[in-house]
Amino acid sequence: MSFFTPQFQIVSDLHLETPLTAPQYASFRINVQADNLFLLGDIGLVVDAGLFQFLRRILEQNRGCHIFYVLGNHEPFRTTYEHAYILLRNVEQEAMDDFGGRFKFLCRDRYDLNKTITILGCTLWSAIQHNQESDVASRSTDLNSERGIQNWTLERHREEHEKDLVWLNSQISAIEEDEPHRQIMVATHYSPTIDPKANDPQHEGSPVSSNFVTDLSQEPCWLSPTVKLWAFGHTHYSCDFRDEKTGKLVVANQKGYAGLGAGRQAGMKAKVVEAGKEAWELAERRRSGEEDQTRATDMQIEKEVVGNGEKRIDAKSPKVSLLHRMICRIRSLCGSRPKIGNGVRG
Repeated sequence: MSFFTPQFQIVSDLHLETPLTAPQYASFRINVQADNLFLLGDIGLVVDAGLFQFLRRILEQNRGCHIFYVLGNHEPFRTTYEHAYILLRNVEQEAMDDFGGRFKFLCRDRYDLNKTITILGCTLWSAIQHNQESDVASRSTDLNSERGIQNWTLERHREEHEKDLVWLNSQISAIEEDEPHRQIMVATHYSPTIDPKANDPQHEGSPVSSNFVTDLSQEPCWLSPTVKLWAFGHTHYSCDFRDEKTGKLVVANQKGYAGLGAGRQAGMKAKVVEAGKEAWELAERRRSGEEDQTRATDMQIEKEVVGNGEKRIDAKSPKVSLLHRMICRIRSLCGSRPKIGNGVRG
């Protein structure tokens, strides 16, 4: 974890309610690697006590960790949307007393992490296309009154999408105008982009695609330069790339259903995003870039120190890594010239 630069770990679609014969609430472990853990929906079902025990265990075992939770479409299964909302708000309230407010439920909510970073979160229910209505109605478990969300309809789904979109656009536009110094992270469950890099190619042309993805490419919330990171879930397809038009980082890190495909859990890697003054970046990629730069610098320094019989470089130079100072010192003792010294010829 970083104590200086804000970091954000992205996780979604754990589906701990599966397999149905042996749910994973008690057995699954998240390797928490950042101060801010984003659980972007479909973590489990609110009708299962195991979901709340799972969340409590994360907070108890990771004292410096803040959880940001976005409602997915599966959390309300076998109950109503309203009931799921109330239960997760209750968890947030209880966490104020038990865990110092380290659990935040994001359902059209704004949270200011500090003086320069704002987090906006909502489900972003999708805009189901009218020409896909019949396919979605026949295939979507959401609409099943027994196994899905009770009292849920296509019309309600669209209404909630519109509310989410209006809220995001208004929030981001207001921040742009009133607080232009702020950087924004958007956290949603549903996908906001039809970019091929964000979608599984095997589902291209699917007759139910609009139940998973909405093209927001022309919306103010997507086009705003203040948005540095958009993280999402729902598609069961992980990705990380930089949007070519806006420069924002787009990230998904999804597990999927247990038992459907070998190695899903084992292959789920930690994805941690690190905030920057300008562009945000995956922490692993940033470290890799810094290491590459260090190696290149060290190779050049070694060439200057060891390969040139006349050139001397101050060993106290910040450009000289500890490793290469040791290497060059050993070589100097073995007779290579010149030695690394204090910059004064001996």
